[in-house]
Amino acid sequence: MMEQRPEAARLADTLDVAIERLAGARPFAKQRHQRPVLDVAARLTAVPGGLEVLFERGLAMEAAGLFRGSDWDDPSRLLPQLVGQTLQSPDRLTVALEVTSLLRLLAIASGGGAHVNIHAEHARHFLTQVLALNLRHFFDQTSEADRQDSTGAALRGDVFRFIAEHIGFQDVLGILVAEIWRILEQRPLQVGPVKEMITQIAIALTLEDGGIGRERLGADRLVSALFGPTNECLDDPGIDAYLARLERLDETALRREASGFARAMHDTGLVSDYHAAFLRWVSEHRDASLLPETLGLGGTGIDCCHKFKSLVTRLIAEAVHPQTPQAVYGLSMLLERGVLHSSPIAPALERQMSMSLRPDVAGRIELAFGNAVSAHARVLAGTLEVLGQPLGVGQGANPTCQSARAIAMWALNDPDFLLHLICQVGEFDSLLMHFEGKAIASGDLPAGLAAGAVIDADPVSVLLVPHLDRVYAEMGRICAPRGGDPHRWINPEFHGWWVARDCVVAVDVLTGQLDDYDGFVTRFCQGCHPAYNGGRPVIHPQPAGIAVTDASARFVGWHAISILRVAQDTEGRTRIYFYNPNNDSGQDWGGGVTVSTQGNGERHGEASLVFEQFVSRLYLFHDDLIRPAGAGAPVPAELIADIRTMAVESWAAERIPRDLALAGAQ
Repeated sequence: MMEQRPEAARLADTLDVAIERLAGARPFAKQRHQRPVLDVAARLTAVPGGLEVLFERGLAMEAAGLFRGSDWDDPSRLLPQLVGQTLQSPDRLTVALEVTSLLRLLAIASGGGAHVNIHAEHARHFLTQVLALNLRHFFDQTSEADRQDSTGAALRGDVFRFIAEHIGFQDVLGILVAEIWRILEQRPLQVGPVKEMITQIAIALTLEDGGIGRERLGADRLVSALFGPTNECLDDPGIDAYLARLERLDETALRREASGFARAMHDTGLVSDYHAAFLRWVSEHRDASLLPETLGLGGTGIDCCHKFKSLVTRLIAEAVHPQTPQAVYGLSMLLERGVLHSSPIAPALERQMSMSLRPDVAGRIELAFGNAVSAHARVLAGTLEVLGQPLGVGQGANPTCQSARAIAMWALNDPDFLLHLICQVGEFDSLLMHFEGKAIASGDLPAGLAAGAVIDADPVSVLLVPHLDRVYAEMGRICAPRGGDPHRWINPEFHGWWVARDCVVAVDVLTGQLDDYDGFVTRFCQGCHPAYNGGRPVIHPQPAGIAVTDASARFVGWHAISILRVAQDTEGRTRIYFYNPNNDSGQDWGGGVTVSTQGNGERHGEASLVFEQFVSRLYLFHDDLIRPAGAGAPVPAELIADIRTMAVESWAAERIPRDLALAGAQ
């Protein structure tokens, strides 16, 4: 512990008294007692040793109720890209609230305590992104705004350096570069924060040339992919200057530009603004021969591009702009998937291009993404991205994993239905779905879990999620009187015919206790493990429920995922590959269960676990009603026991029925 300076020690005593009063206040009086705590916290941020005082008391302030009723109450929903802006607020108490929030997360990340809504790994990940988005503070880079607020600038620098020192970064930039590559390997649709982090890294590289050590190559690849992936834009000349240069290039030079853009895009999953401008220029000024090379297409993609040349040209004209560069990657992957060979897709995209968005729908899209391009172009660009990268859909900072999963599964398995839904909401601002023959119109329903505007999500999600969320909630209300888990009826009706109609749950819904857990494990193994189901593969993605645990194997909550396939990895181990809509599938679930996103046979966007580890965190899956219980090869008792042990040592620790002697639970 740092030695506290006299002023910090005096204020620490005052803070302790204020925290004690806040902790003892009744819920209705919490707000009145929060202000004295924040007032002392604000004064502490300005004195030597003050941040250490706040760090030591971060979790105590949390427990006392400092964040209750504020946007900081649930740390799992905080957005790292908002931290820097909040720290520039003219309101000293708002700044103090942000600082204390960061320091409580630092305490969690450092192992100083636990939080019900966020585990240590998540807290560390959040703080890493915060540091990446505020790198300039490490290099004394001063903006004009900083000059006008020198005191605030000094505080921001102190806070970020304090966090970096306590997390233990030996090389902040190197770790951030590795983290960015890890995220990009999952090919998320939402790359805005990543691009902003790379921008900060680019600035840092110019200021500290060589300070990044062996990670320099990885950083340069990221920076060049965004700002200079080809010879003609290497100096980042600006779009207009770049387009002027293209006029004087010969065929060989143009092909070199095309291949350079494609190589950088498929290497990183990021698309430079120059790439979008080049694709538009090629589409408008050259014959179609350069389009496949610019998009980096293989055999299937080239075939689609030639067969649907006029449609592809229209899509480029309407959806691809320097302001929507990721649409280039979406279009490329859409063509590579061969989606256009499905007969409804081309006319459905034509319909969307002729669709007029309702003014209120367009307003919500512009509120989320600005008006640099029209809302129509933004939604069309988002549609290309979702159809090209179904597993890149994420729920963002929204409690809507069910809706995000549905969008991803439709894009993967039923894209014409997804296009139908996009058209419904775009034209009518309502969604009509059916549940057991009963029509459900989202426009007639109250808000669901996504009560406010959907944030931190792709355009298609911003468009659809509020409506899907209402429909899903209404289906839940219809099922509530039936008893049992409502997913039994909701998932097949909500997602599609390809979801198996039987639903197997590991816990009793009323008591929350384990219910025939060995039978649950046996049935899943006989349905999905190739050694016990006759080698049958997973045909369609299947919704499933995971009991998420933190790095200490403590139960966090229930979460919706989709099982994609079961296969052997490079070491011969049977793994389950699944889709997780939570934006970052690489997580430590404790007890040696660490979710992998690369290096074990994963495709972009997939997460995976060894079969036994996955089943140990599974609590719900779907199975065919027609398949009798016990069908399949016998499952070894040792395998069931291993899975049971991992479950009861983690999420099921408090769910063992009192009247049941569960073998291995002791």
